[in-house]
Amino acid sequence: MSRVDAPVVGERIPPLHRNRDFLLLWSGSAVSMLGSTASLVAYPLLVLALTGSPGAAGLAGFVALLPTLLFQLPAGALVDRWDRRRVMIWCDVLRALGVGSIVAAIAVDELHLWHVLAVGFVEGTLSVGYELAAGAAIPNVVHPSQVTTALSRNEARERAAVMAGTPLGGALFGLGRILPFVLDTVSYLVSLLTLLFIRRDFQAAPADATDPDTRPGKLAAELTHGLRWLWGQPFLRTATLLVAGSNLLFRVLFLIIIVAFEAAGAAPAAIGLLLGVAGTSGVLGSLVATWCAGRFPMRAIVVAANWVWALMTCVIALTDDRYLIGAAYALMWFVGPIWNVAVAGYQMAITPDRIQGRVLSAVSLLANGAVALGSLVGGFLLESLGPAPAAWSMAVWMVLLAALATLSRSIRRAGFLPIEPSRRS
Repeated sequence: MSRVDAPVVGERIPPLHRNRDFLLLWSGSAVSMLGSTASLVAYPLLVLALTGSPGAAGLAGFVALLPTLLFQLPAGALVDRWDRRRVMIWCDVLRALGVGSIVAAIAVDELHLWHVLAVGFVEGTLSVGYELAAGAAIPNVVHPSQVTTALSRNEARERAAVMAGTPLGGALFGLGRILPFVLDTVSYLVSLLTLLFIRRDFQAAPADATDPDTRPGKLAAELTHGLRWLWGQPFLRTATLLVAGSNLLFRVLFLIIIVAFEAAGAAPAAIGLLLGVAGTSGVLGSLVATWCAGRFPMRAIVVAANWVWALMTCVIALTDDRYLIGAAYALMWFVGPIWNVAVAGYQMAITPDRIQGRVLSAVSLLANGAVALGSLVGGFLLESLGPAPAAWSMAVWMVLLAALATLSRSIRRAGFLPIEPSRRS
């Protein structure tokens, strides 16, 4: 039995498949992720059909994702200050109303661009709060020894939702432009229903006036508390910066592969197959993530993951064989969930419950900021250098990150994942 899964002596711990509240939270989130992924694909298609403008379609996609950068820190503070379950309930109610208004507007043929942009922005904003509250709730819904197992199942859920939701959104839109948004609306109502039946509290206690960072006049301190706490943890600080750097790589690499495949005359179906194989590999990686987290120290997981990514990036830069590129890309996706579960499990284990939301928001801000930056960097590199030199520049970047991970003192000192989540005030 692994260190992570070892139960407390004398305590009977029901398996996760018998944890009613976790199953409700997991399944409700799975359905809402499926719906929101389908609608995220459909938003640009809807705007393109509405306006005929590719620029407006790109704007719709950007507006829907913009809240992930703007509102991470405020949302993190709110999910620590307010009751997390109620936050999630209100997010589902308002998201269902917003997307439902799109359905109604399409039904009466009165949809306008400003309406689509407004709903996309609001839905994206509420999704930030929902996801942070759901993530911060995990240590309070499952036993401490099962946190990494729960995280690995969440990883599998998210990757499966993206795998299924992306083609489903396009297929439903082809059948009728209203259908992806009907699915999204229903998915939020299903998620709302599951939340209403959950019995456990999602936090030890919401932040109150005794918290020095939630007193009147302390808004700036409250918003930055997660960042400041994260920066004071050497291992988490280094791991977060490393994942930000690798996220930038993944976004650039995605663009490089798409452009290279198209230049080689690959059919869109071949690109879709590549992404499908990579997504399947990610699901498989999430299934072994708990096993890895329990049997290998954090330093081994972090260093090994970075070197796998570095070596596979070099393979992609060296070859033009589409099958070899696909295999290398799939292996990179396999390693990703192992990293995510281990590092997220470590973060949840040592973070006081009262600031879980703020710390999660700080990590998410850095990671998502790197993805957004990667889109800009990828476009610039492809425009100025071309696919092959751009791939080599990313290979050099990832080798440097792997070397930094290997040489980092805070990474080298990291041992096994802690079992007991922190309850410090």
